[in-house]
Amino acid sequence: MCWMHPRSIRNMLKRLTPLALSGGGVYAYKINIIDTPGHVDFTIEVERALRVLDGAILVLCSVGGVQSQSISVDRQMRRYDIPRLAFINKLDRMGANPWKVLNQARSKLRHHSVAMQVPIGLEEDFKGLVDLVQLKAYYFHGSSGEKVVFEDVPADMEALVAEKRRELIETVSEVDDKLAEAFLGDKTISAADLECIYLCVHPLL
Repeated sequence: MCWMHPRSIRNMLKRLTPLALSGGGVYAYKINIIDTPGHVDFTIEVERALRVLDGAILVLCSVGGVQSQSISVDRQMRRYDIPRLAFINKLDRMGANPWKVLNQARSKLRHHSVAMQVPIGLEEDFKGLVDLVQLKAYYFHGSSGEKVVFEDVPADMEALVAEKRRELIETVSEVDDKLAEAFLGDKTISAADLECIYLCVHPLL
């Protein structure tokens, strides 16, 4: 929502904001999103939204990490037994450390968390993401990153990507017998083999 006027953004932060996304192609979809205020003063608004949602995204700052309000919102999500994922943002900010935040999600929120993407650079060097399922690099161009370009995984990231992809496969294999058999048999696991992950989590962002 970078195109919005600053005053509109300030007002938006004080209330629930509904959004709708849709797309065609092979996997046609329509997603209704309710963006809730993040401030502690709006806990009731978050509670109301969670009562009617099918799933939730817990946004975590890659600089600030898991904070007290993050813990409160996660507790609300657990109360309503809502499927959820964590989205780590602000990767271009000074001090960004998504791996620290991932570990905090495991220790402070007791999430069985695993990365689905690896950032290409951090802070002022942030350029895009590598998808660990499809093994493709996503670069964001344009003034607001609205143009997405797909390329191969950068050569200098292949070792890190292989390590994080193995962690992803190991975690998902705990809930998928077919993938577990392939993982324990030390077989090569393709993107198609990993598509079972979409039944567990949905990488919307």
